[in-house]
Amino acid sequence: MSQTATTEVKRPEDQYLGAGPNLGYGFQHVLTMYGGIIAPPLIVGGAAGLSTNEQALLVACCLFVGGLATMLQSFGIKFFGSQLPLVQGTSFAGVATMTAIVNGDGGIQAVFGAVMASAAIGFLIAPFFARIIRLFPPVVTGVVITTIGLSLFPVSAQWAMGGAAVANAGDENAIFKNVCLAGATLVIIMLLSKMRSAIISRLSILLGIVLGTLFALAIGMADFSKVMDGAIFAFPEPLAFGPPTFQPAAIISMTIVVLVILTETTADIIAVGEIVDTKVDRRRIANGLRADMGASFLAPLFNGFTQSAFAQNVGLVAITGVKSRFVVTAGGLIMLILGLLPILGRVVAAVPMPVLGGAGIVLFGTVAASGIRTLGKVKYQGTPNLVIVSTAIGIGMLPIAAPNIYSGFPAWFETIFHSGISSAAVAAVLLNILFNEIKLGNPPKGQGSVFTAAPPRYVRLESLEHLQGSLREGDTIKNGKLVDSEGTEVPAITASGEIVQAPVVEKHSGSTDSGH
Repeated sequence: MSQTATTEVKRPEDQYLGAGPNLGYGFQHVLTMYGGIIAPPLIVGGAAGLSTNEQALLVACCLFVGGLATMLQSFGIKFFGSQLPLVQGTSFAGVATMTAIVNGDGGIQAVFGAVMASAAIGFLIAPFFARIIRLFPPVVTGVVITTIGLSLFPVSAQWAMGGAAVANAGDENAIFKNVCLAGATLVIIMLLSKMRSAIISRLSILLGIVLGTLFALAIGMADFSKVMDGAIFAFPEPLAFGPPTFQPAAIISMTIVVLVILTETTADIIAVGEIVDTKVDRRRIANGLRADMGASFLAPLFNGFTQSAFAQNVGLVAITGVKSRFVVTAGGLIMLILGLLPILGRVVAAVPMPVLGGAGIVLFGTVAASGIRTLGKVKYQGTPNLVIVSTAIGIGMLPIAAPNIYSGFPAWFETIFHSGISSAAVAAVLLNILFNEIKLGNPPKGQGSVFTAAPPRYVRLESLEHLQGSLREGDTIKNGKLVDSEGTEVPAITASGEIVQAPVVEKHSGSTDSGH
């Protein structure tokens, strides 16, 4: 007990909540990312022409590998794992590249070979990424965290509509019902979050998903009839699709994807560090990236793909306030069990997409809000930080607003910038280097561009009759003048807009002299 208390004082993420809460909160993490982790194997398996049973095997293997990777990342061993509440799973970043590879001569075996080789390269360069920690000040991390949240909203919207198939079909009646179900789930989560009980409030996402699913079942929008179809227990067969093959072009393509994944995982590690309020240094980032790449290297042996941290679970940490890494470790154990027990996976898979969509609105919005809070720590007045934030977020939003915007560019460029997260991260880092690291060519202090100059502050002359309506935090009256928190005198302005000498404020009566 005393040991636990000691670790709580040292690092918030080391708090141990007990077996029951760990499993409950861990299951909430699994539900949050379940749809995301099963989608890539289904997409790649479908492109490879695999049968339904073979696709089911891919899904089980990805859950199994994701569980092991999550436990390694959150619990950690020497040199491996950030020891932060980060959930690992099959990365979406490589789906397009893997689909292109699988349609080539090598098939899915070439995908596995490319994943292994690129992960080995990523493992070797992981320490380099860890050394660029100083290039991620709040102006960069705030942009990245905000973009992570904003970039996930299309996923939530698609879930709320009933999934990609329903959204693409354009069935307005089905979409209407699904969005209403998503809205009902969102309302349930909001009401549960308002409960006095801390346990219910923290488990509001999980309970909301359960109650939303029960409501969907009652109105005929959930189907659990296929839960008993298939095997109850199955261990992932190593190299079930044959040994991996190594094609240079496929390896180069996946290496570019790995660079994107390293960037995103670095951003996720820093983001969850901000949320947990714990120290994240380059050694910790290096350990996290090694766990990422080590799991990715081993994944193809168990028919899995490249692993990365899941951004949506960062939002769950923020909204629940549960910072314990042991919760995520328990979630990894649950994922591993789901990989061994396909029947449990089928139960979770039966949760309607709109229910997950309703929960996603809160989760992903919380990520964005965390980024905005980080950006609130940034100093803007007299610095170029405003142009960095505005430009980087704008670049990050481009592929989200127009997914095909880079379709005419080289494949390597499209691979990197197709992700709004990596686009914003690259832009924010480069702009921060250009404006804040490289001082050459910067305008003299106080003579910046329109982006660096804060608008002047005035107080209307007549409003000084009622000072309480004009005062801001930190304002004081010195020598009869109104002075802001930085010691700058606030001039007065007449109704016609004329700037005048600030009137003397009477110290004793509190009234003002309206004379000029």
